[in-house]
Amino acid sequence: MAQTISLSLVSHTNVGKTTLARTLLGRDVGEVRDEAHVTEAAEPYPMIETAAGDRMVLWDTPGFGDSARLARRLSASGDPIGWFLAQVWDRFRDRAFWSSQQAVRNARDHADVVLYLVNASEPPAAAGYLASEMRVLEWLGKPVVVLLNQLGPPRAAAQEDAEARAWSGALAGTPQVRAVLPLDAFARCWVQEATLLRTIEHLLPEPARAACARLVDEWLARRRTVFEASMAVLAERLARAGADREPLPDAGVLGRLREAGSALGALREAPDDTDASTPTRRLAMRRLAERLDADVRSGTARMIALHGLAGHATGEILARLAEHYAVSERLDEGRAAMLGGVVTGALAGLKADLAAGGLTFGAGMLTGGIVGALGAFGLARGYNLVRGTQTSSVAWTDAVLDELANAALLGYLAVAHYGRGRGDWTPSEHPPHWRDVVSAVLDERREAFQQTWALRNRDDAESALKTALRPQLAEAAREVLARLYPQSRASLAST
Repeated sequence: MAQTISLSLVSHTNVGKTTLARTLLGRDVGEVRDEAHVTEAAEPYPMIETAAGDRMVLWDTPGFGDSARLARRLSASGDPIGWFLAQVWDRFRDRAFWSSQQAVRNARDHADVVLYLVNASEPPAAAGYLASEMRVLEWLGKPVVVLLNQLGPPRAAAQEDAEARAWSGALAGTPQVRAVLPLDAFARCWVQEATLLRTIEHLLPEPARAACARLVDEWLARRRTVFEASMAVLAERLARAGADREPLPDAGVLGRLREAGSALGALREAPDDTDASTPTRRLAMRRLAERLDADVRSGTARMIALHGLAGHATGEILARLAEHYAVSERLDEGRAAMLGGVVTGALAGLKADLAAGGLTFGAGMLTGGIVGALGAFGLARGYNLVRGTQTSSVAWTDAVLDELANAALLGYLAVAHYGRGRGDWTPSEHPPHWRDVVSAVLDERREAFQQTWALRNRDDAESALKTALRPQLAEAAREVLARLYPQSRASLAST
């Protein structure tokens, strides 16, 4: 049988209820201003619905103002004079106080679970209203989940756990409080919301609990769809970067003669394979970077849209990526022939590297007598065919792809944590511990990613990279989220 589960969001005034309601609902509701008593009446908003008719409704309510007076008035509301003061006198003479009473009565009459929001930027001892509002919550007689708001930027799990324990200790004398969870309206993640919903589920009696389980499953299915779509966006972006090449123009006959004339000099001093000194190479690098920049922007915009956020991506290619260009330069066969007297069947790895213009042929090209069999001219031709570079080109190195994978997961975290209460999406700095966690997870998977980068030499490089990267990124992202939020592992298990 279909059920409706009602949640009442209550708190001291101006703590951020409507802002959190917007984040939980994924849409703009109510009015947000930095002042007390902005919300004057309780408003219900559908939060989750199933095809079978189950519904979860979130009530945004007026804030508690004079909490001590409110607790006294509620205790007297059962007698005729108390009723008159609450329903008639306060309604016209003290509208804000009357609104506070309506918030409490709404929670009493409609709520299955009360979500009590606190300002965690101040310690419990500094919240002078806390004791009075705990008496109000006891008067309600409903299970209460305390949500820690205004925590600031996301912090490590141990820090948030310590914060939650401090508030749990301060509220230990209130039997209605069943759980304390961090959930900042400005910087929360969907896996934290999943933990909240599962907590609510376990506080309900049957048959409401079964209905809530169905609702949570529906909610999780939608979030997992967004997660998988986000991983697909990241995989496509990385695959395009891995397969991307920018051709370098042929040096021409005169250019090849100059190269041949400097061949012996090249053996004494090898050019850097990331040398950007020539105008043509600088232009090629810039074009490669411009495509990546455009792809990062468009991919981030797609993720923002997937998460139901407005705004636009304003990211740009970071300067630290500049040194990671790889120049795949065709070894001119005529040049190799001129070096035949030096590059013989007993060719050393170093000389092979120098003859290639600073690039390494790889161990497979230098073992089993292959070099001696090919000779100088054959060696050049074999190298060109193996690398698939009949023309010179500029590409990203494996190092930059590693960095791009790191940046991609950090970008996902930034979008996934963006609370609706902040308005349109804008980029912001990542909390330092995010990078540490992402780097640790990717380091553990470095060998698998290196095997994936090797696919970039295939004819179908972009397709092959995308197919391999999508599950790898999803697995890494799940592990990152699980380390950031250990309580979420169950919700992530089937993502």
